[in-house]
Amino acid sequence: MILLQLSAAHGPAECQLAVVKALARLAREADHAGIHSSLLEEEPGDEPGTLRSALLSLEGDGAEALARQWLGTLQWTCASPFRPRHARKNWFIGIAQCAAPARQLESEIRFEACKAGGPGGQHVNKTESAIRATHVASGISVRVQTERSQHANKRLAIALIAHKLAEQQAASNAAQRAERRQLHFEVERGNPARVFRGMKFEAA
Repeated sequence: MILLQLSAAHGPAECQLAVVKALARLAREADHAGIHSSLLEEEPGDEPGTLRSALLSLEGDGAEALARQWLGTLQWTCASPFRPRHARKNWFIGIAQCAAPARQLESEIRFEACKAGGPGGQHVNKTESAIRATHVASGISVRVQTERSQHANKRLAIALIAHKLAEQQAASNAAQRAERRQLHFEVERGNPARVFRGMKFEAA
């Protein structure tokens, strides 16, 4: 399993829209390649329909190769849909691969099966395939119901808790926070790994 974090960092709404467009494009490329993708977490942006960040899992043959094509800075060249007279045309987001969960992490987690909920009407999965996972030491808890099997949701829950633990550790370390700020500076001014143009988000 590969975890990719797409982030607008401190970028404006245009960068947050780029996250949504990149996420959709990446999911389409994964589907075309026979790679299973799941959106594990998202943070809403400042405008409706935008995202400040998204966490996506990729599973299957070719997942690592696809991820490598997206890692780094992504540039979107497009007139602002939010500020028509704005002179800026280039918007940047960062895409990073998250570390894989440590082997012993599963033994530190308490799992509970529960029924999937939310929208979907008759199509929602009503079996107890959803998983609530709690990391006992930290108290971090997640609920995953994106997949139709308990086993698959359990694997995603472990990966999501690993991601949250890494975030927690980074947030408590001042040096790492400074490094993240520097990374954001470099992301905006670095050489983009991929470039897309226009509202249709077409590869340049």
